[in-house]
Formats: sequence, C-alpha cells, structure tokens
Amino acid sequence: MEKLRIVFMGTPEFAVGILDTIIKNNYEVVGVITAADKPAGRGQKLKYSAVKEFALANNLTLLQPTNLKDETFLSKLKSLDANLQIVVAFRMLPKVVWEMPSLGTFNLHASLLPNYRGAAPINWAIINGETKTGVTTFFIDDKIDTGAMILSSEIEIRETENAGQLHDRLMDLGSKTVNDTLKLIEEGNVCAVIQAENADIKTAYKLNKENCKIDWTKPAAEINNLIRGLSPYPAAWCFFGDKNEEWNLKIYDAKVISEGHSYAIGQLICTKKEMKIAVANGFIQVLNLQFPGKKRMTTAELLNGISFTENAKAY
Repeated sequence: MEKLRIVFMGTPEFAVGILDTIIKNNYEVVGVITAADKPAGRGQKLKYSAVKEFALANNLTLLQPTNLKDETFLSKLKSLDANLQIVVAFRMLPKVVWEMPSLGTFNLHASLLPNYRGAAPINWAIINGETKTGVTTFFIDDKIDTGAMILSSEIEIRETENAGQLHDRLMDLGSKTVNDTLKLIEEGNVCAVIQAENADIKTAYKLNKENCKIDWTKPAAEINNLIRGLSPYPAAWCFFGDKNEEWNLKIYDAKVISEGHSYAIGQLICTKKEMKIAVANGFIQVLNLQFPGKKRMTTAELLNGISFTENAKAY
C-alpha cells in the first residue's frame, strides 16, 4: 500500500467540502492550488476563494498561480513531491501539470459522466428535467471531462429541489466518492473505464445572461425547471413591464398551476398576496423574487408595498 501525498486543486465552496473530508480521513495534503484573489464588490477589495480561506485556516501550503505553465509555479509544484493530484471545480490543466504525479491526477465532476461535461452540471441536470444525477471521479486527460472513469455514485433529484439544495447533497456524495476513490488508489485496485462516446451526450454549457432568461412561451414545467435549476445563483430572469416602466426581474422560487385560461402569454394576475404569470398550459405562481435595487423577498412581502395594473406583463 503506497502512502498518498496529495496536492488538491479547487476554488468554490463545493471543493471545500471535499478537501475537508480528505483531511478528516487523515490523508496527507502537501499543497493546495486555488484561483488568484479577485477584486469584488463596490470597494473592489480582493476576495479570497473559499478554498483559500479553508487552506489558510488549516495551515495548508497554498499556491495561487495565474499561469499554470509558469516555470516558477511548476518548480514549486514539483517540490511538493506529491504522488497524486485531486481536482474539484478548478480549471483545465496543462499536460505538464496533470501528468506530474506518479499516480496521476483525478477530477471529481458533479454529474454521471459522460453526460453533463462542462461548467454547470448541477444546473443543467435540473433545467433539463432529469430525475437523477450524481458524481464521477475520473483521471484527467487533455480534454474537458473526458478521462477514464474510476467511480460514479448516483442520486435522485427531488421534484421541488433547486440547484443550491442539490449542490449540497452532491457535495456530501462527492466527499464519500472521493474517499472511496482514494482507498482504491492507495490499495492499487483502480480499474478505470473509458467513457463511451455517442451523439446523445448532454452538455453542461456555461451559464450566461441569454440562457438564464425565461421564455414564457415554453411549457410551465420547463419554465419551473429553469427557475429551480438557476436558484439561488445566478437566478432565472425576465423583463417585467407595467405603467410604462420596465425592470429586470429575478425569480428564485415558483410552482406550476395547470389549468386552462384565456389570458395572453406573460400576463400578470395578482391578488393581495399572490402573483401568477400566464403560460400556454396554465400559470407560473411566483413565490420568491427580486426587483432591481431591492432585496430578495417573498411575493407576499413585495405585494404588501406595491401594486400592479392589469396591463403588467412578463416577457
């Protein structure tokens, strides 16, 4: 049994949960690689990544390269003398980095590969109406999320679950799967499986303003999946117009009401506590939302201080 010396690479909160589990299971982490600090907020103060915060709190050796091919960085990385590297939500690695350790470099990806390769697998699984997803560990190669698979673990997607809730459950599942992967590598029992390629593989495209916009002409279930899949971040949005004004409205939570009606698509129907938007096969009842310049709030809280005309419309 070979003793593992691990370099961990990651940036967001999702990666922190995995790193924490590795340490709690008494594996030796000889170094942590994370993104460079970035200015954020109105004051443009430098913001540390979640992984950096964790590394500093746990006195772990930390590197923050801006160029992964830089000779100074490569020299420091090599001096850590790791025999295994683990990547969780980081960035694409050059070959000179991922081939450095003798036992290889493996990645934890939050999908059942080969489906949902790419930047936003948790979001797209919900947006596309999947009923199950999971996590996969695989050895990195020279393409994105295409390497030979080590382990995968499956989980059901709950009917009303949003991306944030699924994220947390996948982080727990990922922690266990990484730990199981480490045991296999430690014992020399890995049997990696090449990913099958076919035309039906679904992709987890990077999220942008356009693919986060609600199309109210789509069926209610598809709209609701988009809202769930983008909540709490970056949030599904649409234009909202009333009284010759227009706003960008973010919607965080909603539910489907399936019933016939004669309203125009996008028409707003309000009571003192409820807000519905007409779609082709029913309504989307908005439960939690945010107007520009205001905090996120429930619909009842919003309607307590504002009223809309019968001409109000989402589009």
